[in-house]
Amino acid sequence: MGWKITRSDEEWRRILTPEQYRITRQQGTEPPFTGEYHNFKGEGIYVCSNCGNPLFNSAAKYDSGTGWPSFGVPVLEISVVMATDKDGMRTEVLCQRCGAHLGHVFGDGPPPGGQRYCMNSAALEFVAAKCKG
Repeated sequence: MGWKITRSDEEWRRILTPEQYRITRQQGTEPPFTGEYHNFKGEGIYVCSNCGNPLFNSAAKYDSGTGWPSFGVPVLEISVVMATDKDGMRTEVLCQRCGAHLGHVFGDGPPPGGQRYCMNSAALEFVAAKCKG
């Protein structure tokens, strides 16, 4: 795929933490119930930890009971790209801008779309909503 942001492996290793690199560039997964955002409840937007691409609104986040941050829909359909995972069994979710592995999508989510975007916290950064006033 032609990503909008491309970097060498060396560049990614320099700008990401070892955990972010393992998960987002090597298709890793963090253990359930260990990620920073699995039980986080702030209001704002979750962006890609690799490039800042807006991915999910906190209003779409819900507790799926799986131990990973779960969302019903991306902030925009074009924010993410789906691909067959390396195991050939699951659908991988990638950042549309830089190709970072974010997690997987499953068909057991809430209405109306019925999708569960099960993401790794290390693939996300949270940007709090600004107060108006």
